[in-house]
Amino acid sequence: MELSEKTVGIVKATAPVVAQNAEAITSTMYNIMFTNHPEIKALFKDAEPDQHKKLAAAVGAYAANIDNLGVLDKAIEKIVNVHIRTKVQPEHYPIVGVSLLEAIKKVLGEAATPEVIDAWKEAYFFLADVLIAKEKIEYAKA
Repeated sequence: MELSEKTVGIVKATAPVVAQNAEAITSTMYNIMFTNHPEIKALFKDAEPDQHKKLAAAVGAYAANIDNLGVLDKAIEKIVNVHIRTKVQPEHYPIVGVSLLEAIKKVLGEAATPEVIDAWKEAYFFLADVLIAKEKIEYAKA
């Protein structure tokens, strides 16, 4: 599967405003996620206090490079390794995705039009599929 040109264009166009608000978005996302899915907290029991900053940087890097994902190979590999260590499973991705999209809407307000949210949804689940596939390979090796 490939990302649509429309999605790539919208994510690239919104990358600066998302990057500018990335820490607020990710902090809000964790609050939403832990409120709606307290069972997910266990996956983060060993997370650094600045986990939201790490995720913010990853979101910004993904948005800025959505048209050249090869430059993110090392970052993706690192994320996969962390996910394997913390036992992230495919069913966790929709929970994170819904929480992230809700946070984007909340933080960006009117700038988070339905078109923007749809593009970010497509982009998120595209990356989730990449991570899930790589994690499946790593879990099989273990």
